[in-house]
Amino acid sequence: MDLAGRLAEYVSSVRYRALDAGTVKEMKARVVDAVGCAIGAYREKPIAMARKAVLGLRNGGPSSVFGTGERTSPDLATFVNGFMLRYFDYNDTYLSKEPAHPSDNIAPCLAVAEAEGSTGKELISAAVAAYEIQCRLCDAADIRHRGWDHVNYGLVSSSLAASKLMGLDAKRAEQAVNIALNGHEAMRQVRAGELSMWKGASFANAARNGVFAAVLARDGITGPSPIFEGEMGFFNQVSGPFDLDTGEFGGRHGRYKVKDTYVKYWPAEYHAQSAIWAALAVREGLRGPEDVESVLVETHEAGYTILGKDPEKWRPATKETADHSLPYMVGMALLEGKVDNGTYSERKIRSERTLRFLQKVRVKEDPGLTALYPAKGMANRVTVVTKSGATLSKEVDVPRGHPLDPMGREELEQKFMSLTAGRLSPRRAKELLGLLWKLEAVEDIGEVFPLMKASA
Repeated sequence: MDLAGRLAEYVSSVRYRALDAGTVKEMKARVVDAVGCAIGAYREKPIAMARKAVLGLRNGGPSSVFGTGERTSPDLATFVNGFMLRYFDYNDTYLSKEPAHPSDNIAPCLAVAEAEGSTGKELISAAVAAYEIQCRLCDAADIRHRGWDHVNYGLVSSSLAASKLMGLDAKRAEQAVNIALNGHEAMRQVRAGELSMWKGASFANAARNGVFAAVLARDGITGPSPIFEGEMGFFNQVSGPFDLDTGEFGGRHGRYKVKDTYVKYWPAEYHAQSAIWAALAVREGLRGPEDVESVLVETHEAGYTILGKDPEKWRPATKETADHSLPYMVGMALLEGKVDNGTYSERKIRSERTLRFLQKVRVKEDPGLTALYPAKGMANRVTVVTKSGATLSKEVDVPRGHPLDPMGREELEQKFMSLTAGRLSPRRAKELLGLLWKLEAVEDIGEVFPLMKASA
């Protein structure tokens, strides 16, 4: 059996009753985190633009648009809700040969689950399967150095999760993968140089295509095969050949990958999380930002190539560039003693004080830190030389939220309440939070969406 067929067969085999309690707990925690991130971004301008576009195409359907009382088709709901979930760059991460944000799969799972009248248990099992597929593909092959975006793996995970929720058998689910993967490859340019709004929409669009592919496969449409191994398939065109043993996946001989994903403490690209902690520790030894003569950020290869290589990182013109800029994030941590969603306001990005400070920051790769990545964390070292000539330095290998230093339920709830403040009333936010923590008891996932409706 070819790889697409084996992946489809695996996803079809995942059942809620076979999931261990730890996996269910972690999956619910990721849903809580993702929904909080999405509601937090409800009023952001790019989200409003996407919402207008989607509802202009189809106003009415089986799937809710987060934060509203409006509905649309499952694929379009997947797009706008996924864009919302990803916008703040605050949702979870998985780092391996290829980095990813597995909770991006939660938007298509919720959209399709609502359309299909799924239970909470069915949603959880589909989301666990989606996490497993995307993370295992990330373990198998690095595609970013070949010029392709990580969201191409999301074409596979989202189409299979949607197929599972729609009740497709493995043969039709395989066709959904064939359709999704053949026609919708995303280029890595989305994360190079000056970043655009599409940075937050790239997976949302991949998942939209994945859901639509599953709809087509349900009605019997077939796709090119074998999509991975074929003469003009994924191996030859995108990733290079790799082996993937589904016998080692979660529930068989391996542990479920959702347990190995990382929650973000700061709203920042994950490779910068430890750099922010290091900068804040160094700041405690300073008299103030005016005491800084120079800043050196030593990082691992991924931190350098993704966050510290491009000259645009020193003069970010967009929010998307700023939250993918080591100089900016470290600089703002030193300047303000915090990093939050307000850190990326246009006023701060364009501030002359900010831009002058960024000229003091230098970034370079340290091969010793690269050697630790990713098994022992994503290490960053921040060294500040003061105007008096003193040197202050701090290295942080494992940031809070990493599986080696996980955030607890109380911290996740504080993050959720902070993100939803001003969008949901405290009473509604707590009610939604309580429902999400009891997701396995929900008989119709449609119960969740009215609680997401934003306050006027």
